Amino acid sequence: MRVLLLGGTGFIGKHLQAALLARGDEVVLASMRDPAAAAQRAAGCDVVVNLAGEPIAQRWSPAVKARLAESRIAATSAFLSALAGRQPRPRAFVAASAIGFYGSSETATFDEESPAGNDFLGALCAEWERSSLHAQSLGMRVSLIRTGIVLGVDGGALAKLLPIFKLGLGGVVGSGKQWFSWIHIEDQVAIYLAAIDGADGILNATAPEPVTNAEFTAALGAALHRPALLPVPSFALHVLLGEGATVVLDGQRVLPTRTIALGYRFRHPHLGQALQSLLAR
Repeated sequence: MRVLLLGGTGFIGKHLQAALLARGDEVVLASMRDPAAAAQRAAGCDVVVNLAGEPIAQRWSPAVKARLAESRIAATSAFLSALAGRQPRPRAFVAASAIGFYGSSETATFDEESPAGNDFLGALCAEWERSSLHAQSLGMRVSLIRTGIVLGVDGGALAKLLPIFKLGLGGVVGSGKQWFSWIHIEDQVAIYLAAIDGADGILNATAPEPVTNAEFTAALGAALHRPALLPVPSFALHVLLGEGATVVLDGQRVLPTRTIALGYRFRHPHLGQALQSLLAR
């Protein structure tokens, strides 16, 4: 299989590329900074995977919000518009999304059937997915991967936390009650592979056992044999990230109901085992 990988130089992209090559697939890389040029790279490809997007975890100014939308919604629309004029086209479009789609709550549980939230991230993800679904009008199968907090030692949230926790300086963030819907990088990649191979529609890429921030903090401290007693107050994150602090302080309990129903079996369903697997490397 020949796979066009858009935004493939990031954390998830590098792992996905390695997995595709390991199983004998051909990978073509392209940047969404030039969507029309990226569409040209689709020639001869069977599947397109779009991982491109401006990083969410930063201070949200009006300019940053515009870039977040531009890099997801406008770029996807421009790519598919350019692809519309090309034949033959890839048969499938696998598109990144995020569990920010659901909004935040300390009490609700969300799965693939839940509606979009009414906050900034909910609206952003919903519009991002709508732009990706335009691929259906081009005769392409569409899969939407709503990703949670991806755990890996070479990128993502865990890589940023490890140096702090190894020094014994880790602790609960904010109230600690916010839900932490995590996923091991191996399961993240495997769900993308399942979508590439034929799983369509919406797939939540989150482990089946989400935890609270306090539970995650305790588990990471235990895995590292370090204390995790220094809390990070909410106001400090608001000073650092502004409105973007919502990514850390607000959470959502997300279950991969449809992902499991389609036959996916998680390699790392339990947080303690997942952390041990990562830290043993």
